[in-house]
Amino acid sequence: MIDKNFIQSIDDWHHKSPDETLSLLKTSTEGLSQKSAEQRALEFGSNELPKPVRPHILMRFLSHFHNILIYVLLSAAVITALLEHFVDTAVIVSVVIINALIGFLQEGKAEKAMDAIRNMLALKAKIIREGKHQSISAESLVPGDIVLLEAGDKVPADLRLLSIHGLKIQEAVLTGESITVEKHIEATEAESSLGDRFSMAFSGTTVASGEGIGVVVATATQTQIGRISGLLSSVETLNTPLVIQMARFAKLLTLFILTVAAMILLFSYYVLHQDFTTIFMAVVGLSVAAIPEGLPAVLSITLAVGVQAMAKRNAIVRRLPAIETLGSVSVICSDKTGTLTRNEMNVVSIVTGKDQFEITGTGYEPSGEIKVDKTTVNVAAYPLLEEIGLAATLCNNSRLLHDNEHWSVEGDPMEGALLALSGKTGINIIKTREEWLRTDVIPFDTKYKYMATLNHDHDNNAFIFVKGAPEVLFDLCTLQRCSNHENEPIDKFYWKEQADSIAAQGQRLLAFALKPVMPGHTVLEHDDITDSLIFLGLVGLIDPPRAEVIEAIAECHRAGIEVKMITGDHALTAVAIGKQLGLHHSEKVLTGIELEKIDDKALPDAIMQTGIFARTSPEDKLRLVMAMQSSGMTVAMTGDGVNDAPALKRAGVGIAMGRTGTEAAKEAAEIVLTDDNFASIVAAVREGRTVYNNLKKVISWTLPTNAGEAMTIITAILFGLSLPITPIQILWVNMITAVTLGIALAFEPIEEHTMQRPPHPRNESLLSGGLVWHIILVASLFLVGIFGIYEYALWKGYTENLARTIAMNTLVCMEIFHLLFIRNMHNIIWGWKSIRATTTVWISISMVVFGQFALTYLPWLQSIFETEAVGLFDMLVILGISVLMFLIIELEKQIRIRWTK
Repeated sequence: MIDKNFIQSIDDWHHKSPDETLSLLKTSTEGLSQKSAEQRALEFGSNELPKPVRPHILMRFLSHFHNILIYVLLSAAVITALLEHFVDTAVIVSVVIINALIGFLQEGKAEKAMDAIRNMLALKAKIIREGKHQSISAESLVPGDIVLLEAGDKVPADLRLLSIHGLKIQEAVLTGESITVEKHIEATEAESSLGDRFSMAFSGTTVASGEGIGVVVATATQTQIGRISGLLSSVETLNTPLVIQMARFAKLLTLFILTVAAMILLFSYYVLHQDFTTIFMAVVGLSVAAIPEGLPAVLSITLAVGVQAMAKRNAIVRRLPAIETLGSVSVICSDKTGTLTRNEMNVVSIVTGKDQFEITGTGYEPSGEIKVDKTTVNVAAYPLLEEIGLAATLCNNSRLLHDNEHWSVEGDPMEGALLALSGKTGINIIKTREEWLRTDVIPFDTKYKYMATLNHDHDNNAFIFVKGAPEVLFDLCTLQRCSNHENEPIDKFYWKEQADSIAAQGQRLLAFALKPVMPGHTVLEHDDITDSLIFLGLVGLIDPPRAEVIEAIAECHRAGIEVKMITGDHALTAVAIGKQLGLHHSEKVLTGIELEKIDDKALPDAIMQTGIFARTSPEDKLRLVMAMQSSGMTVAMTGDGVNDAPALKRAGVGIAMGRTGTEAAKEAAEIVLTDDNFASIVAAVREGRTVYNNLKKVISWTLPTNAGEAMTIITAILFGLSLPITPIQILWVNMITAVTLGIALAFEPIEEHTMQRPPHPRNESLLSGGLVWHIILVASLFLVGIFGIYEYALWKGYTENLARTIAMNTLVCMEIFHLLFIRNMHNIIWGWKSIRATTTVWISISMVVFGQFALTYLPWLQSIFETEAVGLFDMLVILGISVLMFLIIELEKQIRIRWTK
């Protein structure tokens, strides 16, 4: 038996030798006995992650009623029901239920990330037990099991590799590194980052090529994926700014309404000695007028409209409030591979003994230009380019695929890039491979760091083509090819200087060489490679940045949004890409190991001076996000791998990649990009800012009108006057205008200069000083306008019902002109432009006018709402009062804005 706690406490298996690992696990290359495996299964448990506890679907629905403003609305519904005002009750309850349904249907369930990670475990594992090869369920693996790996396998547990043959593993889901990782069995440094533990194979990663044997050192929650799962379950999801502000606003509004209602009730009863039942019903009317019962639904609909707009921008929203959060984003933390870059290796440079070439083109398409000193060259004038292209074609195991104008690679991405290069040098890949028959091959092996093929053509020519690490081929070559097909002694100093220069640009290097052999030479041995090779040149590869991302990042900077690159890739590569993208502080990079040495207090300052974070672990990414949030930043985090999931969940807005992203990343995020493009994130931020602006417009339109209604009722109560508008009429006005005029504001287009303003502060109050002043001003004008026309109607001898009908129509007309003002509340616009509106606005106004005409002139509605027909002259008076109100608030705006400037 082995000590379970001792084994699980070891975190540096990569630092131990194969023999030491087998000894600690008390196993051998023959595998465990069946009895030992069964005992360990009881002790360590199943190789699967624990299932999370989820709230019941009913509880998730009811959670949308957990808001103090909703509680007040429901209380008002109960009171109106007790007073047998059932129409009022039905309207209020309907609004509350619709609001909850919208939120429930739109919100994503981020906790599914646990399921997504669990599904990443391989279903089957090939193992050795008692010296026999077996295939078992991955859930049955225990520490000490010997696992066999081959191309295409998903690694079923964390393994310490014992033997390998050309083993390459794709670890992007854990590290974010774009290319496959070459494995070896030698121990690595104890402080190696996850991406540098070459002696390990991690659960959930995929074998790209080669084969290997490893011993299980960790299962289930002890694996790297399991640790991320535990980290994810402990991450607290932050509330969005809108949720925080609406909660604060709802509490203040509720307290204010209840306080005012109670004071008026007490003052009227004890001081003015009014009838309690009468005054109580008036206070209920005040509550109905003051509470913006349509506001929660209109806000949700505004967010839902934003969902549709963002879907057109390739961004799928899983949680409704995340849209508004985008408007306050002050920093975007982006993964490199596939988001800022194309996730396609490209050859971008070739160095020969005389020239340095720049290679253009995108993706794996075998076409592009080859330049020297920014000038396109004729490839035929450079025979050495064709030789390099020939070597890249023949010393290659991959294939290019073409489907519907899209080029892809079957095999290693780096080899796919080499085939694309071959096409750019004028080589017909398929025809060349048919003409040059491969008779033998030495596969790539980390021990030798090269690949070699032996090829014969139909003219009895035979060549050995070699590609590999430059430092290895420098020592294997004695000659170098000149541009005129002649050879000269190799200048190792020159080549090492060139290699260092290319590597400093973040490019990955490959060297090419060849050797002519006799036609009868048909077997390839390592001894054939050790002398007389002719060096052809160096090739530099990189995962290039997306062209549109450069402008997108520049737009972010203009909008006051910082962009940070957080990647699992190497620092040099990340810096090279960062400079091309124009990131701020791109020359400053911190690695995961360096981050661990910075304490939490100093970390925020270090982040501000750093543009790139490389070789980062999931814990590093989460720590970076939390440090930025502690500095008051609203963070958007992008990612596609399991390693990104905890940070995605913690960030203000988690943005996952839809094409290449793992399910774990998608489920932890609030937004999923369908095109994996950073430019789409910026477009989404633009939409988010528009949504926030429209939300502010909705609130700025709703609160002054409700305040005006409430002040009208308060004035009537305090002065012992009859109400100019009845509670049911107020409820009708609130309902019809909220679902028409209020919603129209949700469709307002993107304003000019939206992305030239800094993000609004996360803690910005919905009730700013400017809005409070606007509420007081407009409410006062509403009070004067409604009471003035009501008293005017009574003075003319109209019935009380007709006077109230005129007052109600005045209220609606003033709300329409207030809407036209709100659309341009921050712009200095005068004349026709100040009232010109979108088609949606005019449709909404038409619906309101139609509804008011029906309420005013249809007999059956007159009987319900106690209205009477209004004459043409009085309608013109109503219009005149509304225009006067518009002119007053427009003039105030012009004076205020110009004075401020």
